[in-house]
Amino acid sequence: MESGANPALAVICLCAEWCGTCRDYRLGFEGLRKEFPTVTFRWVDIEDQADAIGDLDVENFPTLLIARSDVILFFGTMLPHLGHLRRAVETFLAQPEAESLAYVSSSPERKAWQNDADLRNLAATRDESEIG
Repeated sequence: MESGANPALAVICLCAEWCGTCRDYRLGFEGLRKEFPTVTFRWVDIEDQADAIGDLDVENFPTLLIARSDVILFFGTMLPHLGHLRRAVETFLAQPEAESLAYVSSSPERKAWQNDADLRNLAATRDESEIG
């Protein structure tokens, strides 16, 4: 991660068009972009954009990836309540770089995220699925 100001966050939602929960969640997910204009929000359909997710296993929806620069801050299923995602984004935006680095090193699971090429590629990709 760069020193100085925190680089902007990227929030990637992994869902599927056939999933009713995903369809219901998408409008609110897209609406969060207006609340957080410095955050990149991307919607990735795991079937239509299977190449983008590589070998990642997505078993439940919505599955979210939150990254800052080359640091994976969160990867997993989150209840489809926008308030949960809003709080996570607020928390990560306020988190200083040193705290983020300590956080991602604080568990074996988080450490593994940093070395997962599919997660890192997904976090770094900017394509037509970006909202905005």
